[in-house]
Amino acid sequence: MTSLNDIEQFWDAHPCGESLVGREDDWRSFFERYDRYRYSTEGHILKEMDGLDLSGKDVLEIGIGQAADSAQLIARGAHWHGLDLTAEAIARAKKRFALFDLPFMDIKQGSADSIPYPNQTFDLVYSHGVLHHIPQIRKVSSEIRRVLKPGGLLVVMLYHKRSLNYLISINIIRRVLMFGLAGLSVITGHTFQNNRILGGHLKNVKQFGLLPYLKNPLFMTRNTDGPENPYSKVYDLTDVAADFPDFQIVQSRVHFLNERHLLILRLFPKRLKAALESKYGWHLWVVMK
Repeated sequence: MTSLNDIEQFWDAHPCGESLVGREDDWRSFFERYDRYRYSTEGHILKEMDGLDLSGKDVLEIGIGQAADSAQLIARGAHWHGLDLTAEAIARAKKRFALFDLPFMDIKQGSADSIPYPNQTFDLVYSHGVLHHIPQIRKVSSEIRRVLKPGGLLVVMLYHKRSLNYLISINIIRRVLMFGLAGLSVITGHTFQNNRILGGHLKNVKQFGLLPYLKNPLFMTRNTDGPENPYSKVYDLTDVAADFPDFQIVQSRVHFLNERHLLILRLFPKRLKAALESKYGWHLWVVMK
C-alpha cells in the first residue's frame, strides 16, 4: 500500500509543475515564468477563483505546490492559510511571499488526513490537483468537514475519469507506445537511463513485468505525474460523491484538454476545442458544501 512517506518523498523531489518550465537560480524570475505558463495554459483557474467569494474569508489551501494559486487567493482578499506535506513546498511558498510582499495568516507542514487546525476554522477549503494523490481520501474528507465552518465550501480540482487525456492518451496511445519502447529496449539493449520519463517507465516494466505494468490503476498512476509517481486516482461525479460522503455537490465543471499529451488537438478550431473541453477536459472542478 502507498504510504504518506512515499508521497512526501516523491513530491519533495519533484515539486509540482517545475518540469514544465525548468528551474533557475533567480526565484523571482522562476515564479514569474511559472505563473505565466500556468495561467496561459490553464486560464480557467483564474476564472474559477473569480467566481468564489473570497474577500475577508478564512481559507485553507491543501497542497501548495509553487504557491501560484496561493498568491491568487491572497490577491482576491482571502485570509490565507496553507498546508502541505512537503518541506520543499513550504520553503518555496515562503520565498514567494517574501519576494512579492504577500500577506498571509500562516503556513504549516503536515498531512491532510490530520489537519492541524481546530474544528470549524475555515469558510472555504481549496485544493487544486492534490486530493487525487492521497489514498486515505475518506479520512481527508472527514478532516476537511471538521475544520470547515457550518455551510463552508470545499473547492477541488480532481483528475477527470471521462477525459480525453485518460480515455485516449493514457489508456490507448501510451500503452501502444509502452509496447514499442519495451520492444525497442529488448532489441537494442538501450535502457534510456539518461531520460527520466522513458528510463523510468522501463524501470517500472523491469520491476512489474510489461503486462502487469500496463494494467490500471498502476499504469494510470505512473502516467499522470511521472513514472515514479506513487499514487493517483481519476474521478467522475459518482466517485466524488462516494469519497466525500459528508458533502453535497453544489457545482461542477470540466476544463483543460491537456494538449501537451494530445498534440492533434492543436489543429482543432477553437469552438470545437471549447466544446470538447467542457465535457472531456482533464480537470474536474467541484464545489461542495
